[in-house]
Amino acid sequence: MPASYAYLGPEGTFTEVALRTLPEAATRELVPYVSVQSALDAVRAGEAEAAFVPIENSVEGGITTTLDELVAGAPLMIYREVLLSITFALLVRPGTELSDVKTVSAHPAAQPQVRNWLKKHLPDAHWESAASNADAARLVQEGQYDAAFAGEFAAARYGLEALETGIHDAENAQTRFVLVGRPARPAAPTGADKTSIVLWQRDDHPGGLRDLLGEFATRGINLMLLQSRPTGAGIGNYCFCIDAEGHISDRRVAEALMGLKRICLQVRYLGSYPRADMRPGDVQPPRPGTSDNEFTAAADWVARCQDGRF
Repeated sequence: MPASYAYLGPEGTFTEVALRTLPEAATRELVPYVSVQSALDAVRAGEAEAAFVPIENSVEGGITTTLDELVAGAPLMIYREVLLSITFALLVRPGTELSDVKTVSAHPAAQPQVRNWLKKHLPDAHWESAASNADAARLVQEGQYDAAFAGEFAAARYGLEALETGIHDAENAQTRFVLVGRPARPAAPTGADKTSIVLWQRDDHPGGLRDLLGEFATRGINLMLLQSRPTGAGIGNYCFCIDAEGHISDRRVAEALMGLKRICLQVRYLGSYPRADMRPGDVQPPRPGTSDNEFTAAADWVARCQDGRF
């Protein structure tokens, strides 16, 4: 396997900045790709060891392009996550004034994060989506658009100037990025982990989603992401992308996954990995009745009953 990491490029994206916070990135060749799909396909094809892509932001939730790519195609697995605080700069060619800006560009996920600023300061500007924020900066450099919303750090890379900085509609906005590789044994639990899965219902019936969520609730497992995505099989046909607290080696998580496997048409395991927002000492203990010791004690009790030793 090549010692390289693919990432959503070109150079100068928030994705690249977040990737470089991983210690192992210093020992890999970092290769930009034009889209999330092409970066993940590079892993599937064996052209890259792993891919680093955005998966969620605190303003709009899950990034559907990434979720859909993880739902479809050959299975992949999440190994790490990184949180990055996001503020935008309005990048322009030197000499451009705010009154000159008639067209702006950025990645679609950026638009909800700057919508109010845009309405206030550039209400008549026409928005054009780009493959990434850095690609929008490149298109401004080439003269296709007047301005791009991107990281201020991208200005020097593309010969642009930051006309405005610190742009954001929501305070403390963050984007979550994940390192995705081919399926393998999950890393050992850290005590502050999350598990990601995709669920397909066996059939559509009243209380179907409640049945799925009940597998988590009865075992005291908190959910951090629940997002429906269309399967392509028709209106109203959805699968569910879920991030849950805990590691697959935790008894409560393993038993929840077994329960879901029994009642779902399909379950896709996307990995168990360390949380970026919490350290092991900060995690609340499991709810009463849901710790590994209590699961073990309950299983021992059933075994004694079966042996007539109750």
